[in-house]
Amino acid sequence: MPFRIFCRVLGLVLCSTALTVYFASHSIGTVVVTTLACSLLLQLAYFASVLFLIWRSGWVSRAGQRTEHFGSCEDIGCQSPDHYEVTSDSADSLQNQMLATSLLLP
Repeated sequence: MPFRIFCRVLGLVLCSTALTVYFASHSIGTVVVTTLACSLLLQLAYFASVLFLIWRSGWVSRAGQRTEHFGSCEDIGCQSPDHYEVTSDSADSLQNQMLATSLLLP
């Protein structure tokens, strides 16, 4: 979202909140306090969403690195005695992680 549109939406939300509170309470002091509280709440929500996106991108990145690790192990031919059992378990685990990741994506 471009910054100009973001500022317009933010201003629209704050103005509509201010007008609603003014018509409900007829008090300028209440309008100022409520508008500042609304602004703070919007900033906290924005900060939390950015932190969530950073956390999610790191989690998906780690899942991708695990996938690359399993692929490189097969390329060089390292196999354990229970190779089928190990790959089956790791594939199930990886499939569950990818399913969880796909549920988090919008």
